[in-house]
Amino acid sequence: MTDALSPLRALQFFDSLPQELSAAWLDWLLLEDSMTKRFEQYCTHVTVRIVQEGFISQDDSLPEATLLPPAMRYWLREIVLCGDGEPWLLARTVVPESTLVGPELALQQLGSTPLGRYLFSSSSLTRDYIQVGRSEALWGRRSRLRLSGKPLLLTELFLPNSPLYKEER
Repeated sequence: MTDALSPLRALQFFDSLPQELSAAWLDWLLLEDSMTKRFEQYCTHVTVRIVQEGFISQDDSLPEATLLPPAMRYWLREIVLCGDGEPWLLARTVVPESTLVGPELALQQLGSTPLGRYLFSSSSLTRDYIQVGRSEALWGRRSRLRLSGKPLLLTELFLPNSPLYKEER
């Protein structure tokens, strides 16, 4: 695992929404639409920096495995999402190998395309839940999404320069 994503892996998730969250922050954290699309309202270019991408086995210290169907291998994608070159979000996507059939094979070919551009262009996308978490002063969330009923888990951590925090200023 890479050190760049350690704040994301340190997220502690809440069973219910913390009372200290403002309406502006909740609007970001509970967003049902594409975070990429939201970020595009605050910058000229949203770009992806890939930190790690590839298959990992169920034995590779994968805490998300309990939230997904059992699989021998999972597709892991860890990225930094930037607005005009400035890091705004760390993201980790975990996809059971059984999800990667048919059109969903494209999840392995995203390259520098933001996940949201792919996911939210699909009419078969549903979301099981959004769970809010915190890592020190930073907020994040995780969602189990389904494409054609097939699951994947997306965890996101909003970095200090993210527009989420500017909403309060």
